[in-house]
Amino acid sequence: MTRGGKTKDREDGSERKCIATGEVQPKYGLIRFVVGPDGQIVPDLMEKLPGRGIWVAADRKALERASSKGLFARAAKQPVTVPDNLPDVVEQMMVRRVVDLISLARKGGLAVAGYEKVKDWLSKEQAEVLIQAIDGSGRGKSKLSTPHFGSFIGWLTADELGMAFGRQTVIHVALGAGGLTERVVNEAARLKGLRVSDGETSAGKDKKAR
Repeated sequence: MTRGGKTKDREDGSERKCIATGEVQPKYGLIRFVVGPDGQIVPDLMEKLPGRGIWVAADRKALERASSKGLFARAAKQPVTVPDNLPDVVEQMMVRRVVDLISLARKGGLAVAGYEKVKDWLSKEQAEVLIQAIDGSGRGKSKLSTPHFGSFIGWLTADELGMAFGRQTVIHVALGAGGLTERVVNEAARLKGLRVSDGETSAGKDKKAR
């Protein structure tokens, strides 16, 4: 795995074409949508809903283009209703998915939170992934380094990480090796495309606007 939050090997190497960019790429980098019974476009993050899949790159600009240019209707070959602010809707769904996966990792003993615990896991080389809140103190975060050959996730907020551990806020998290950890990294990579723009997360922009 790499600091950018991607794993070198993926279980599913099948490819799909993005309706917004026209590019064919491995489907782990895209988001699947289906047309619901009422004609509304529905995100299918777990890729289990029935119906013909419509694929869009996990990228905010691609989603905005697909939503504003009528590309969902063209791909579905029928009139459809696209939810308002679809990129924001998908982003929040992705946040919930990543948080839930981190919570499952915690319950399985694959995740710890807090500076000292994370530091201990890093020193013992138990950590495979370092996660740090985007709105945490830069000085504190700089004291911890990404595991060698490991991954770094830095685009979740302290509040979001807190939800995974049943706390108000969490700044530092470490994940150990395991299948759940790989899923966290994969899903966090998709979230990054929806959230990070010009080095700043949409969550960070929201906080500044308050």
